[in-house]
Amino acid sequence: MAPAWAAIAVIATVVGILAIVYRPLGAYMARVYTTTRDLAVEKIVYRIVGVNPAIEQSWQVYLRSVIAFSAVGVIVVYLMQRFQSVLPWALGLPPVEESLSFNTAISFVANTNWQSYSPEQTMGYSVQLAGLAVQNFVSAAVGMAVAVALIRGFARAKTGTLGNFWVDLTRGVGRILLPISVVSALLLVAGGVIQNANGFVDAATLTGGTQSLPGGPVASQEAIKLLGTNGGGFFNANSAHPFENPGGFTNLLELLLMFAIPVSLTRTFGIMVGDKKQGYAIVGTMGIIALASISLLVVAETVGAGSAPHAAGGAMEGKETRFGPVLSAIFGAFSTLTSTGAVNAMHDSFTAFGGAVAMVDMMIGEVAPGGVGSGLYGILVMAIIAVFVAGLMVGRTPEYLGKRIGRREMTFASLYILTTPAIVLAGTALSFAIPAVRSSVTDVSMANDGLHGFSEVLYAFTSAANNNGSAFAGLTANTPWFNTALGVAMLLGRLLPIVFVLALAGSLASQDKVPVTAGTLPTHKPLFVGLLVGVIVIVSALTYFPVLALGPLAEGLL
Repeated sequence: MAPAWAAIAVIATVVGILAIVYRPLGAYMARVYTTTRDLAVEKIVYRIVGVNPAIEQSWQVYLRSVIAFSAVGVIVVYLMQRFQSVLPWALGLPPVEESLSFNTAISFVANTNWQSYSPEQTMGYSVQLAGLAVQNFVSAAVGMAVAVALIRGFARAKTGTLGNFWVDLTRGVGRILLPISVVSALLLVAGGVIQNANGFVDAATLTGGTQSLPGGPVASQEAIKLLGTNGGGFFNANSAHPFENPGGFTNLLELLLMFAIPVSLTRTFGIMVGDKKQGYAIVGTMGIIALASISLLVVAETVGAGSAPHAAGGAMEGKETRFGPVLSAIFGAFSTLTSTGAVNAMHDSFTAFGGAVAMVDMMIGEVAPGGVGSGLYGILVMAIIAVFVAGLMVGRTPEYLGKRIGRREMTFASLYILTTPAIVLAGTALSFAIPAVRSSVTDVSMANDGLHGFSEVLYAFTSAANNNGSAFAGLTANTPWFNTALGVAMLLGRLLPIVFVLALAGSLASQDKVPVTAGTLPTHKPLFVGLLVGVIVIVSALTYFPVLALGPLAEGLL
């Protein structure tokens, strides 16, 4: 099949299945977060935690709960790694080094899953299951909870509360993520993904030698890492490893898992604000950006310059032959359009323009459809900015979903869109501006010098600050500088946007509803969708174009 038709077939299949699950899954999640009934097991959890589920929280209390829960998660995952050797199922592996433990703990709590190590040679099964896999569930549930809190900010009037974080967290894990993950894990096992408690097994090779093959509970972790848009992998090769992603069926399933909840949450949003058309407008915006990104990345990887790419039907370096350039490009677009970071090919081997598209997917804020929860609240912040811009054009006070967008709301929205770029650009600049650090970066970490080496560093901080987790794998990031700097970038890139989103939600919830008038901008029609797409692209382009011109764009033009 020609690359163009192969891409169309895969995308059409994914879109068709997403269209089928969109309404039921979105409606189900709306019921989960709006019902007043607690399950028996949830009541037990609340008693253990010491939480009264009937008491709602202000945005300040909601935020403190998020921060406290995240802090405990970082400490627990860090200590599990440091004391790994005394845990069961350690597979004889030693404790993880301090800076790497710090980086990994923050990475999984922040829903990033950046891995500066080879998982199968570094983490035993106890850390993988009780530490990393657990964080895959709860970090995704935290993102969903924050998104729901912002939706309540739009839906409520003259109230100082946004719900209860502990209730939202518990329901997100128990009613949404866990049951879907169980079904997905079974499907992955049926597709050939391994799930066992075996250690390393020696196997005879075709040449008569032996090779030590790792086993492990892979399917269960693979399901939630993709469903929760966490990323990373049980193995160093990630979804390019045949034990994680054996073939076409599992590859398609993994694509669907990455998009299922972020896309369906727009339906949840429409239901909870009482206007389903608003959800259609948001998912339409996501779809336009996603389709453009996927198309550009497929073209970049299939129309590569040189005789070898032409003979192979595309740029095959760093790609699995069972997937080829088309499925590799689509998977790369899906993982960077969400905050997943899983890969089935080496992004470092993408063409210069292909790598640039993957970077831009993250730089626009991962809003098409973005991470679980984080994509929705990210694009809603952009919608507020788009409404404000439209208001300036006609000289009218902007309104969105019946709430006035004033100075306070725009302050929080502006801080939100400035935070991540500041972290990315500062981290990249410091890596080359500090003499001692620059020596470590250029001499130890960068596998390539010049423009591509710069792109590797830029990609690392872009991925970390946007809580994506994918990497230009040519960069050796397991150094004191990168473990520390990327750890800080992941932590700030996760928590600071949440601070501004919850503050914005609290401000909106305290307002009364503004009646719709003839001058109100309809935010469910194609005109607003086009405006929102333009705002997202322009904000990102103006922020990142200069640094992109120093790396992947310059490399592609050489």
